[in-house]
Amino acid sequence: MWRPDNIIVPGPGQESVWDYPRPPAAEPDSRLVTVNSGGVQIGHTERAVRILETSHPPAFYFPPQDVRLQYLERSGKATLCEFKGQAEYFHIRVQDHFVENAAWRYPDPMPGFESIAGFYAFYPGKMDACTVDGQVVLAQAGDFYGGWITPEIVGPFKGGPGSMSW
Repeated sequence: MWRPDNIIVPGPGQESVWDYPRPPAAEPDSRLVTVNSGGVQIGHTERAVRILETSHPPAFYFPPQDVRLQYLERSGKATLCEFKGQAEYFHIRVQDHFVENAAWRYPDPMPGFESIAGFYAFYPGKMDACTVDGQVVLAQAGDFYGGWITPEIVGPFKGGPGSMSW
């Protein structure tokens, strides 16, 4: 696989997205992960699953038991991932606060991704705040990917201008 010349060498306790596999891997994560939107904590879990894929910051998936589902509405949007399968999307509505296609899930993922079946992922750039063990997350650039950038993750990351052909 092609690799850019400007890959950041990870320091102690850091991970490079260029060391993540392709096809991606699903990894349990026991850190406290939260999602807030419209002044409400939509998700709160210590049972997340991270999806690790070359050139992407991880996306965090929440078990449905740890998501306040009353704030999610099916949107009708669907996409297909060559590795994970068909995703369905959800809007978030908290009283007058509305965020379009803010979350997604794979109800019946492909083999190898059974651990995220029915789990919800959120676009951090569309949320008021997302955290991992109290650290505020930065959103992956672009509006296609939903990666969560935390201090231990180094890139460069796919999603910014000029990176679509990576």
